[in-house]
Amino acid sequence: MSLKLVTIERHILETQKQFPGATGAFSSLMYDIAFAAKIIGREVNKAGLVDVLGYTGSTNVHGEEVRKLDEFADSVIFRAMDHTGRFCVMASEEQEDIISIPEKYDCGNYVLMYDPLDGSSNIDANVSIGTIFSIYRKVSKGDRGTLEDCLQPGVDLAAAGYVIYGSSTMLVFTTGNGVHGFTYDPSVGEFLLSQSNIQTPKRGRIYSTNEGNYCRWKNGTRNYIDYLKKVDKETNRPYSARYIGSLVADFHRNLLYGGVFLYPGDKENPEGKLRLMYEANPLAMVVEHAGGAASDGRQRIREKQPHEIHQRTPLIIGSKLDVEDAVAFIQEKRRE
Repeated sequence: MSLKLVTIERHILETQKQFPGATGAFSSLMYDIAFAAKIIGREVNKAGLVDVLGYTGSTNVHGEEVRKLDEFADSVIFRAMDHTGRFCVMASEEQEDIISIPEKYDCGNYVLMYDPLDGSSNIDANVSIGTIFSIYRKVSKGDRGTLEDCLQPGVDLAAAGYVIYGSSTMLVFTTGNGVHGFTYDPSVGEFLLSQSNIQTPKRGRIYSTNEGNYCRWKNGTRNYIDYLKKVDKETNRPYSARYIGSLVADFHRNLLYGGVFLYPGDKENPEGKLRLMYEANPLAMVVEHAGGAASDGRQRIREKQPHEIHQRTPLIIGSKLDVEDAVAFIQEKRRE
């Protein structure tokens, strides 16, 4: 039996052939992201053996203590991308302002937004963590990118994806032509296609949320979670609660198995905790191209017009029918 091994580079190049006018720049930048993921994954896998655990002693723009691996991952992504001539500007969840391409390097026609190490609070406990990224096309005039290029709604995304560092390192992304997963094989040093055209179930039996916030939720959110816990064989309830506390890990599991992830707004923080540009928009693009949905409880995530690069948003994401149910409860249009 012959085994077809498809590397991420081969997959990207074969996809590129479907677009006769392609210059190859977009394909190359996707491979650059895969390269950065290899470097970050190498350090994550050595955590505990080398001095990459713990804090740096500084805080980021959100007032959170910066972990050593956060700082390392942020630096790796920037250094892997700044000199390639493919990006005009970048923005990182770890940095307050947009990241300009150094003057000594050429600029390209793409914009990179990234969360270098999502779930980093779990690093010391050896829980799966990840990198989330999204790519826009340049819209501003002039050679260099500006804030305008970074403040585009999710519907304008050219590509998005994430890397999960777990029992294996896996890169999942979409360019609008299906959602594909690649697993890193350290024996050959390549990401190999392991899941093609991922489709999430229209309804699942898993819900993922931090129920420690239950007392702060609004009534609609509480009613929805209570609904999921009730026994009803006709609607396959109760749902199972599965919550890791690492967005990439929770999202990846539900993408494959079906279900819904919620980090809603509450009475104290109506805009929630997650970042629109670095977390919600890219994962929303992935889930939509896999047949799922993403909402903030009021509108589709990808239709939100951002007003600043660190904007927060409530997030309900996952199987299409589960998201629709959650939104109906949150808007109090439905009661059990």
